[in-house]
Order: sequence, then structure tokens, then C-alpha cells
Amino acid sequence: MQPPAPEGRTRMTITRDPRFDFTGRKVFVAGGTSGINQGIAEAFAVNGATVGVFSRSQEKVDAAVERLKALGDAPAFGMAGDVRKPETVEAALKAFHEAHGETDVLVSGAAGNFLAPAAEMSPNAFATVIGIDLNGTFNVLRLGYRYTAKPGGSMIVISAPQSTRATMYQAHACAAKAGIDQLIRVLALEWGPVGIRVNGIVPGPIAGTEGVDRLFNTDAARKQLIEKTPLRVMGGLEDCANMAMVLSTDLTKYVTSAIIPVDGGTTVAGGSDYGSDVSRRNA
Repeated sequence: MQPPAPEGRTRMTITRDPRFDFTGRKVFVAGGTSGINQGIAEAFAVNGATVGVFSRSQEKVDAAVERLKALGDAPAFGMAGDVRKPETVEAALKAFHEAHGETDVLVSGAAGNFLAPAAEMSPNAFATVIGIDLNGTFNVLRLGYRYTAKPGGSMIVISAPQSTRATMYQAHACAAKAGIDQLIRVLALEWGPVGIRVNGIVPGPIAGTEGVDRLFNTDAARKQLIEKTPLRVMGGLEDCANMAMVLSTDLTKYVTSAIIPVDGGTTVAGGSDYGSDVSRRNA
């Protein structure tokens, strides 16, 4: 029996998928103790991988490790730290490497966000999101390069629709995510010759995540969000997890620099402008 979902969250259905076998593979997920990133970590674990997670809260790390152990047969690893502090990232990656060997799949998903009009946003507030999202992504990938299998390594970055879509009250997130997308492309160029593939996932509205719970916290708001989604349904954590697993198999061995929406078509449909939606609901 699966452990219960955290209060107020939708727990994805996790079962071993015969299409994926990560037995003997090592997967490190930065930000892997909540939301989409935790879903990715859990999917890899239930499909045989040895999984390590990293986030700021030791309590969340401990809880995630226990869940990974309950879901899979392979060992699980966790360490607390801050992606903005390279020394803590390095310590976690090194410890995971010393315990389990080369990392086959490295996922960078730590992120921070909040709604704020640009005219009222402090420089420190802007720098905080840039620090977590953009600088944090660079720290994870740059420091992870040493410990990632070459050739055969897969690096996956969780981006966001704000990388290509200007969104009210999201100047910080838009700037950070646009930088992340370009970082993916540059590292794909530089690290392709040693056999590391670097790709990105752009989640759309995913049920059971903090972003959806915070920004679309009424029935009316969720109905409006679904109506703007061409597939007319919100995604689940398993949708992003499945894409991460596909990007880590030989099915995509010739795919690098791809930034793939997992969003039910919201990007091509214009998506939801969180800022204007929130403004209307608060009017």
C-alpha cells in the first residue's frame, strides 16, 4: 500500500511501468522533496532506480527518503542544502557519488516564485528568484557535470511557460526561466561531445502542485484554467515524471537541447496569464 499523500495534495498513482526499467541506474533530483520534482523522484524509484534528493528542508528530505524507500527496492539518499550555495550542492553530489557511483540522470528543479508587480518589486525580491531558479540551475548542472556518466548521462531541467510567455507580475520568473532555457541549449552544445544530453521540461497546469493550489484556489478559477487548456484537463504529476523517464532512456538517445511542453496545449493556446487572472479574481 502506498504511503498517504500530504494533506491537501493529490497523490499520483505510482505503479511500476514495464516500459521503463531503471534498475541499477542512479538518479539525483535537486528539489525532489515536493511537487513535480518529488513526483519525478518517486517515479524513478518505483521503476528500480537508486534516487537521491536535495532540498533546503531536512524534514522534507527525511520524509522524501522514507517514501522513496517504501516505493522502491533500491537504496535512497537525501541531503539538505540550498541550490544558491554551491558548497552545499557540491557536498550532496559528492556524497551521492561516493555512496552509489556515477549519476545517470541529474534533474534540476528547485524554484521559487511569488506574484509581484515589477514597479513594487524590490531588487532583493528579484534577485531571490534569479538566485534560486537560474543560479541554482547552473550550480546543480555545473557541479553535477563531474559526477554524471559520460557518455550516457541525461540532464533534465524543469523550466516554466514564463520562459517564452510574458506574464504579468512575473518579471523575476520570466527572466529566470528564459535564462534557464538558454542555459539548456548552451550546455547541450558544450557537453554533447562527451555524451551528456541536456533537455528541459515545461510543465503546464499540473494538479497537486503548489503553483496551481496557490494561484487557482477556487472552483471558478480552476474551471477557467481548464477552459483555457486545449485538452480541457489539468495534468498530473505522473505526466512530467513520464516525460523525465522517456528523456532518460535510449528512446531519446539522439535528443538533446529539447525544451518540451507538458501542458495540454496551453502554450500554443496562449495559456493563462496568472497576473491578469489574479487581478480579475481580486477585483
